[in-house]
Amino acid sequence: MPYLKRTGDKPVDIYFEDYGSGQTVVLIHGWPLSHRMWEYQVPALIDAGYRVISYDRRGFGESGEPWDGYDYDTMAGDLHALLEKQDVKDAVLVGFSMGGGEVARYIGKHGSERVAKAMFVSAVTPYMLKTDDNPDGVEQAVFDEMKEGVKNDRIGFLDGFGKQFVNADKLPDATSEDLRHYNKTIAAFASPKATLDCIEAFAATDFRDDLKKFDVPTLFVHGDADQIVPLEVSAGRAVDMVKNAKLETISGAPHGLNFTHTEELNKVMLEFLSQ
Repeated sequence: MPYLKRTGDKPVDIYFEDYGSGQTVVLIHGWPLSHRMWEYQVPALIDAGYRVISYDRRGFGESGEPWDGYDYDTMAGDLHALLEKQDVKDAVLVGFSMGGGEVARYIGKHGSERVAKAMFVSAVTPYMLKTDDNPDGVEQAVFDEMKEGVKNDRIGFLDGFGKQFVNADKLPDATSEDLRHYNKTIAAFASPKATLDCIEAFAATDFRDDLKKFDVPTLFVHGDADQIVPLEVSAGRAVDMVKNAKLETISGAPHGLNFTHTEELNKVMLEFLSQ
């Protein structure tokens, strides 16, 4: 299995998969899943003539589980090292939910020399936490409750979170109980420390200055029924911070629209890639 070996003060082995040929699409997964969440996107992209790289964030999936390094500067550094290792140029970076933060911080810190386009799917950008200068954000109490859930009964929390991820109460037939159990299993085997620390990372990291540095075509894709990262606090604001960016809203779609609205998402992705 291929791994990127990161050295330095926050070393880790990053698991990745690299398939297909053509322009490279890099898929960055959401919290608390792994590269496996892209199961229904990878074949569609490869069949359409693209090279697809997906990887597991440090602490998740098949990557190593260090005790620290769960901040966006470090995680964007992992992405940068992976692009260098695989000699990726002219890439399309696709970040889902928490992964959108890596896309933003990558371009904010490392620039767009290796990047042709960027796509944010159900992403946490521009800044989730409600503060005096970010009054439209989410109350700190919401993230505190998530942390307590992870600390006190992580598996039980993941069960409830997984149902909300796909709006199982309102869209009972959109995903099977087996699929939700599968996703819970993926999340359950992530590092508990990484699972906890990443809540702070995606809640409290401000990406507004990163987004202002974007100089590549950018698309935001979001469901208007997202209960995890509501449209109005995320893509609805972020699209105005990126020059010439576009927003594609998928009607009735929850946070995990890659599972519930697969065909619609794949169509949007392929149309953006072909432009």
